[in-house]
Amino acid sequence: MTKGQLVLETGEIFTGDWIGYMEEGVGELVFNTSMTGYQEMLTDPSYAGQIVILTYPVVGNYGMNVNDSESYRLQVAGVILNDVCDEPSHYQLQSTFTEALKKHAIPGLKNVDTRALVALIRKYGTVKGRLVLEKAFPDYKYEFTLPSVKELVQEVAVKSPIQMGEGNCHIVILDFGYKKSIVTALLELGCRVTVVPYHYTVKAIKALQPDGIMISNGPGNPSELQIYFPHIKAVTEAYPTLGICLGHQLVALAHGAETEKLPFGHRGSNHPVKDLQTGKISITAQNHGYVVKKESLSSTIFQVIFEHVHDQSVEGMKHKHLPITTVQFHPEAHPGPSDTAYILTDFVQQVIQLKEEWLCEKA
Repeated sequence: MTKGQLVLETGEIFTGDWIGYMEEGVGELVFNTSMTGYQEMLTDPSYAGQIVILTYPVVGNYGMNVNDSESYRLQVAGVILNDVCDEPSHYQLQSTFTEALKKHAIPGLKNVDTRALVALIRKYGTVKGRLVLEKAFPDYKYEFTLPSVKELVQEVAVKSPIQMGEGNCHIVILDFGYKKSIVTALLELGCRVTVVPYHYTVKAIKALQPDGIMISNGPGNPSELQIYFPHIKAVTEAYPTLGICLGHQLVALAHGAETEKLPFGHRGSNHPVKDLQTGKISITAQNHGYVVKKESLSSTIFQVIFEHVHDQSVEGMKHKHLPITTVQFHPEAHPGPSDTAYILTDFVQQVIQLKEEWLCEKA
């Protein structure tokens, strides 16, 4: 077994056994606390540029299949875990966890003390790390340069429009790194879906004649995508809109709010979120390192409608006059609970209702 090391930019070194692709990698270190759903996590474009620490003791028990991927490939920069199962059992099994890492050129380490590693991240806040094949030296100056957010989004987003479904309700997804399960949920609700690149102009979107707009999840710091704020604002003011995760943050920024980085992010499938309108608490799937600053919304025409139970951070907002809703969590729930799937249903019903009202007025 080839040994490898994880070198943190703060100087700590963790040793483990190398798995996956035999090439060094660098990325932002983040951890996910989910017990299952590793395939959905590793194929989620929001993880591009990040080395993901999977905290559950054993990963790979049910292998990898062709149905549960959120994109066409593994998107992470690397994987750190405690133990991996190389003899998985599942009726949909197509490959092992380790085989998938090698196929998609993703490096990783196993037999790492993930509890100690997560404790360090919680102490420092999110840090950068480098996977090193040879013995690491504490006094050596390792390089921790990461791609820009624009580069990451350009890599994970579609290059040209993709059309799916045949429903009467046409939803256009402005893609910054969308998850397949979002489209699947819309198709199941009877929608026709067109996924377009993040840089699509307002004119080009209007030419598609959408009934509603969805702004997708994606990787990185939303404030670095400032060049796209004007057309996001224009599109959201023209059509009923739902923003998810990064999309939620981009809508807030486009309308004058601010974002900030969490100490170590929300990543897992057991995050409690309170609906401030009903008082009901739902368990949600989340994957983000940035949040909308609550105090910055006072200067906008948005109100907070969802709040994280643990740290009271903004988990959703709604425009006071226009049909614009955003959520920080993932209502499509892959992986994770389906408590908030109603948000997608409500959005589609709202789009259909507004379309019918418009057609009646036109008649």
